[in-house]
Amino acid sequence: MADDGAPQAPRCVPPTAGARLTGLGAYRPTGRLGNEELGERFGRAPEWIKTRTGFATRQIAAADETVHGMALRAARDAVLDSRIPPENIDLIIAASCSVDRSLGGVAASVAAELGADRANVFDLNAACAGFCYAVATAAAAVRVGSARHAVVVAAEKMTAWVDPNDLGTSIIFGDGAGAVVLGAGDPSDIGPVVWGSDGSAAELIHIDEKSQWMHMEGQAVFRWATTTIPAIAIAACDAAGVEPTDLAAVIPHQANLRIVDTIATRLGATGAVVARDGADTGNTSAASIPLALHRLRDEHEVAPGDLALLVGFGAGLSWAAQVIRVP
Repeated sequence: MADDGAPQAPRCVPPTAGARLTGLGAYRPTGRLGNEELGERFGRAPEWIKTRTGFATRQIAAADETVHGMALRAARDAVLDSRIPPENIDLIIAASCSVDRSLGGVAASVAAELGADRANVFDLNAACAGFCYAVATAAAAVRVGSARHAVVVAAEKMTAWVDPNDLGTSIIFGDGAGAVVLGAGDPSDIGPVVWGSDGSAAELIHIDEKSQWMHMEGQAVFRWATTTIPAIAIAACDAAGVEPTDLAAVIPHQANLRIVDTIATRLGATGAVVARDGADTGNTSAASIPLALHRLRDEHEVAPGDLALLVGFGAGLSWAAQVIRVP
C-alpha cells in the first residue's frame, strides 16, 4: 500500500523462458519424539515401530510454535540464501494442511514479517503434495511475467491433528517447515509438473468430524502409494525429457520410508541419492520435500545444478511431481 493508503500499481515483469530455484530454507523444531517413548506408550518394541515406518525420531513443535511462525523462519532462511532483497519478492505461496487459525493467511503474515510489502500472497492446501503444487504455480507465474521472484513455503504442525493415543498416526507424523525462492531461469531448471487427484478415495485420510483427530487407513494408503506413485514419478521424468538414470537425487514425500524405498526402486534411478530425511523428522506432510532437499544440499549429497525429482502425494488423494535443478 502507498503511504496514503491507496493500492500501488502492479509491477510489470517481462515474461521469461523459464524459472529456477534460487534459494533454500528450513526450520526444524528442537523437540523430538523417539521410538522408545512411543514404544512405551503403545506397548511396542522400538524396533517394531522403525521396521514399519523407517522413522527413528520425529520433529515436534513446542506448544507455542505455530505454523505461521515456523513458515516465517523457513522463508527468511530461503530469502537469505537467495540473496534477493525482500522488497523484490512479488509472490508468496504458503502450502499447509494444518493451519492453526482460520483467518489471516500464512502467506500474508510471512510477507508482512519479511518486509515483502508488494508481494501477492495466498495459501494453498494440497496436503502432502502441497509443496510441489505451489512450486508449479509459482514457476508458472515467473514464466508468464506475473512475478519476478517468488517464495514458496510449506509449514506443518501435524502433531496438533494427531490423537496421541492412536498408534497408526502417532508413530508417523512430525512438524516443521521448508521454503524455496524462485526466479527466472532456463526452461529445464523446473520441469513440467505431473499432477492429479482421486477424490473418490479421499476418505482414506481425513479429519474425523466428532473427535477432530486425523484418521488414516494406513494399509490402504500404503498400497495406493506403492502401486500408483512410481508411474507418476516416471511420467515426471518423461515430461522433463530426462531418464531416471540422469537424476542425482530422488526426493519423495517422506510418508513412510518403506514407501520411499519402493518408489525409488521402481523408478530405477540407480545413480541417485534417495532422500531419507523422514528417519529423523517423521512425516511432515507438505514440508517434507523442501526439508529433505535442504538437508541433501546442506550435507553436500547434491550440488547446485544437479537434477532432482520431487514427488509429493497424500490426502486428497492428490499427487504432483516435477524435476528441478538444485540451487
